Amino acid sequence: MWRQRTLPFTRPNLIEFMNSRSIIISNVIFQNSPFWNIHPVYCSNVVIRYVTILAPADSPNTDGIDPDSSSNVCIEDSYISTGDDLVAVKSGWDEYGIAYGHPSSGITIRRVTGSSPFSGIAVGSETSGGVENVLAEHINLYNVGVGIHVKTNIGRGGFIRNITVSDVYMENARKGIKIAGDVGDHPDDKFNPNALPVVNGITIKDVWGTKVQQSGLIQGLKNSPFTGICLSNINLQGVAGPTSPPLKCSDVSGSAYQVKPWPCSELSSSQQTGACSNHF
Repeated sequence: MWRQRTLPFTRPNLIEFMNSRSIIISNVIFQNSPFWNIHPVYCSNVVIRYVTILAPADSPNTDGIDPDSSSNVCIEDSYISTGDDLVAVKSGWDEYGIAYGHPSSGITIRRVTGSSPFSGIAVGSETSGGVENVLAEHINLYNVGVGIHVKTNIGRGGFIRNITVSDVYMENARKGIKIAGDVGDHPDDKFNPNALPVVNGITIKDVWGTKVQQSGLIQGLKNSPFTGICLSNINLQGVAGPTSPPLKCSDVSGSAYQVKPWPCSELSSSQQTGACSNHF
């Protein structure tokens, strides 16, 4: 009904906490949500562990866990297989998120396994309140659209900074890594096209991929280039050969060290100095 535009109401989250703190969600199976599964919004001190989240691969917008404008969130030791992003860190949508100005910060994601036709670990695309200090580690992804996805758009404003993703294994992925400034739609036509996001300090390291169709894409914005993009110890093997096609870049700066296939020229080669030296 939703795809046919005949649904007479909006689709609810399966579980949503608002303006709450000190939450533990543990040892629960969430299945067949009509929309996002677990959505803590304007929350703090949240632990989500030992959960299983299941939805059909073709079910629209069934994100697994979406911490939204929340702080001090730990997501760990869980299995997620859904029709949309497994974990997506968010913080408000366009002019509404800018006006409220409530960032997501201090987010830890670890020991999560899953599959999705969309993203494994994601930041965005709704990041208008800002997202910072995110660590995702020890992630295993199978049959995934984009393994690691940092996404935003014009009109979002806000910032994405100090994001670290490490120790990731992905198998059978359409795209390994995507960091892009042209993803996601808008709630209405009142967004400010001059509200550009600032993306700085994205570290992706210790990633191994097999059967990766495309290594990835890093595409900043012409008037707000993405800076401090640091890639280290990444090996993405292709479907037909030993490596997937090279990483493509535009409007981006940073460094790369021991990355295969070798990334774009916009990411300077192996000297371990400058903005990325602390991450290698």
